[in-house]
Amino acid sequence: MGGGTVASEEVSYHLVEKNEIYEIRYYEPVLVAEVEYTGVNSGFGDLFNYISGANSQAVPAENTATSIKIEMTTPVTRINHSDTNVMQFFLPNRFTLETAPKPANPNVRIKQQESGYFAAIQYSGRASEENFYKHAKSLTESLDANNINYSEPAIRATYNAPFTPPFMRRNEAIYKIKWNDGEVKL
Repeated sequence: MGGGTVASEEVSYHLVEKNEIYEIRYYEPVLVAEVEYTGVNSGFGDLFNYISGANSQAVPAENTATSIKIEMTTPVTRINHSDTNVMQFFLPNRFTLETAPKPANPNVRIKQQESGYFAAIQYSGRASEENFYKHAKSLTESLDANNINYSEPAIRATYNAPFTPPFMRRNEAIYKIKWNDGEVKL
């Protein structure tokens, strides 16, 4: 993720079902900081600056604002759309839309991610396009074989710092799915 940055919190989910290829997960609503960008990884710097203090948080007792550092969480996600890309950092659970620091950079948006069901396939190695799409294809083939409807595009989730040896890295390809007619059954 960043030079020496160690994640202190991982986005939690409920494991609904697991087989030899993928997991079905249910995620509660979660807060994200996101940047829309074109090009390769150009959103990372904006998001990293935000969690490093390029933000302001109200201090009601003093009627002022101050910047704070926000601990890194995992995963970092990327979604490639046809014309733009979105990179997201998940904010720690202690924040709400009202209490999350306001980004200094107008390109960084804070939003609530909706709850939902997702299918995920884990893999190690580099988070290259080729490796990601190979596993995303394996996941869609398996979902198709099991008659599970999914939404494009795939979400690329990375969990480790760039200096982590490839064989020790955790990466995932994830798709939002329709599960049990959308009813939450945990």
